[in-house]
Amino acid sequence: MRIPFIAATLALGLIACQKTADTNDNEAIAYNDANMTADANMGATAAGVDGAFLTEAIQGDAGEVAIGKLAQANGSSQKIKDFGAMLQSEHGAHKDKLAAMASTAGLTVADEPSAEAKANLAKLSALHGSAFDTAFKAAMIEDHEKDIAKYEKQAAGTDAQTAAMAKETLPTLHKHLDTAKAL
Repeated sequence: MRIPFIAATLALGLIACQKTADTNDNEAIAYNDANMTADANMGATAAGVDGAFLTEAIQGDAGEVAIGKLAQANGSSQKIKDFGAMLQSEHGAHKDKLAAMASTAGLTVADEPSAEAKANLAKLSALHGSAFDTAFKAAMIEDHEKDIAKYEKQAAGTDAQTAAMAKETLPTLHKHLDTAKAL
C-alpha cells in the first residue's frame, strides 16, 4: 500500500517541478523579450562594440546638444553662445556617428539625454544671462572632465570599435574642456 502512495507523491512532485520549470522558462522568455535591448547593451557584442558604453555616450551627446541649444538661447556672452553652437554641432554629429555604429552592431539605444543630463538641463533652464553663463561654464567643465575619464577608460578597453571611436573622440572632448575653462 505504501508504494502507490510514494509513486503518487513522486508523480505529483515531478508535475509540480515541471510546471515550475515551464513557468520559469516562460518568465525567462518574457524577460528576454522585454529586455532584449537592455541585455544587448549591457556589454560587449561579437561585433567589438560595447553596447553599454554606446548607450551612455549617445545619451551624453543628446544632453550636450540640448544644453548647447539652451546656451545659445539663455547665455549672455557671445562666447557662451558660440560654445553652445559648437556643442550642438559637434555632439550632434558624434551622436549620429554612434547611432550608426550601434545600428550596424544590431543595437537599439535610447536617443535622449540621460537622467543626469536632464537634471542639469532643468537647473540651467531656470537661469538667464550672467547667472546662466557662470553655471553653464561650471557644468561644462565638470561634464567634460567626466566624459574624458570615461572615454580614456574605453580607449584602453578590449572592444575594438568602441575603443577606436573613444580614441578618435578624445581630442574633441579635450578641446571642449579647454574651451569651457577659457569662458
